[in-house]
Amino acid sequence: QVQLEESGGGTVQAGGSLQLTCVGSRRSHAMAWFRQAPGKEREYVAGFSRTGDYSYYSDSVKGRFTIAKDNAKSIMTLQMNSLQPSDTAVYYCAAGARTIQSALRRPSAYDYWGQGTQVTVSS
Repeated sequence: QVQLEESGGGTVQAGGSLQLTCVGSRRSHAMAWFRQAPGKEREYVAGFSRTGDYSYYSDSVKGRFTIAKDNAKSIMTLQMNSLQPSDTAVYYCAAGARTIQSALRRPSAYDYWGQGTQVTVSS
């Protein structure tokens, strides 16, 4: 059983920064950050493959967000810079034991989820 817990959310003005932390990440699992805004589907933000060799970003956050993982501490972080109101959402940490490369961006490919942390960006 994998237990994930996110922290670091909050309210920030446009152009500001936040860092999210997920405790409980696993070396052998695909790990990812998703987000879900009200009335919208859960969206892939960034993540690592199961091997951890590669990181991936959605086009909407590329160049602004940076994902990192510390396997020794079982922590994954998401540094979010140049935040925009469109980044407002609940952010979730997810882990997948059998997530294949082609499915990394699909919420259904992940087995474990945290409870989420709210990020609000004001204009």
